[in-house]
Amino acid sequence: MSTVSYPHIETRQNGTLYIAGTPFKVRQIVLDHIAYGWGAAEIQREHSQLTFGQIHAALGYYYDHKEELDREIEEGLALAEELRAKQGESSLIAKARSAGKELP
Repeated sequence: MSTVSYPHIETRQNGTLYIAGTPFKVRQIVLDHIAYGWGAAEIQREHSQLTFGQIHAALGYYYDHKEELDREIEEGLALAEELRAKQGESSLIAKARSAGKELP
C-alpha cells in the first residue's frame, strides 16, 4: 500500500497541522468550510495569501481524516465552553445587570 502525502501540509513541533510556510492551521480552514459553508473560492477570498492548492490540500486532508479532525474540533469547542463557564460572567455584564439593563 502506498503512503499518501499532502505537499502543502506540515506538522509542527506541537503536533498541530499547518499549511506549510504559513501561520494558518488546517483546522482553521476546515472550520471556515464547516461553519460558514465556504468552498475553496470563498476561503481564498478571505485568505488571499493562500493558494487554491493549499486550500484544497487542507480540505482534502480533512475529508481523508474527517473523523479524527471532527473529534479534535468537538474537543476544542468543549474546552472553550468549559473555560467560559469557569470564567463566569464578566464584570461589565454584571454591572449592566445590576443597573437593570436588559441583556440578550
